[in-house]
Amino acid sequence: MTPELRIRLARRHAGLSQAALAAAVGVQRSAVSHWEASPGKSPSSGHLRQLALVTGVQFEWLATGRGKMTLSPEVEMDSVAAADALLVDDPLELRLLAAFRDSPPRSRVPLVEVAEQLAVHRVGRPRGAGRG
Repeated sequence: MTPELRIRLARRHAGLSQAALAAAVGVQRSAVSHWEASPGKSPSSGHLRQLALVTGVQFEWLATGRGKMTLSPEVEMDSVAAADALLVDDPLELRLLAAFRDSPPRSRVPLVEVAEQLAVHRVGRPRGAGRG
């Protein structure tokens, strides 16, 4: 999981809007937006520490992704982690999702278009070809 997604997940876990988190950390809302954007701008270590304290997550998990972030069952179903762990269980689908998330924004549209074109064709043939 990227640092941007961990920040967003921690904020959602705490039930805070970007504006509320910004106020609690002492920054502008746009700073939180930039931290959550992909590719995001990284918060300073001091702001990262404040983010961890305000959202109630461990600093190490927020900063590095090591360890676990324990979620309540209610929050788990609404979280980004739930989308990864519960809704997408096919390993190939997870790889495709990870590739999309890791792609630069300008590469995402062509990536989706390639996947859509491949979905239209089966084994290199349009659907319905060879029937008759």
